[in-house]
Amino acid sequence: MSSSGLVPLWVQIPAALLLVSSGLLALTGAVGVLRLKDFFQRMHPPALGATLGTWCACAASMIYLSATGSQPVIHTWLIPIFLALTMPVTTLLLARAALFRRRQAGANVPPPQSRGTGSRRTAHAAGSIIVDPGDDLP
Repeated sequence: MSSSGLVPLWVQIPAALLLVSSGLLALTGAVGVLRLKDFFQRMHPPALGATLGTWCACAASMIYLSATGSQPVIHTWLIPIFLALTMPVTTLLLARAALFRRRQAGANVPPPQSRGTGSRRTAHAAGSIIVDPGDDLP
């Protein structure tokens, strides 16, 4: 492993720019948390800032480690890929939990959508449609 003095300038500049942009994205997410009033609004800035900031930091790491090593370092991309897969699921679960708590507190929120709502028409494999007698069809 070489010291940073031996790393070429064409590697140091993109890595530094990516790390600075990663920090600015994280700062943007933190400011968004402070400025927005509602929990549902506050969920988005840190999620987006963390995801994009992680992509930038991993790209900087990949560039720097590939230049200092003898082979390309591609396994660094696993971190943002797993983050991109898990962040939407986590955000959705947090939103559902917050919505559930607001419903329990009696807040004015949209009603839950149960599986039995909507029209009670079912299609069969043969293509026929069975209509529940309670449906008002034109």
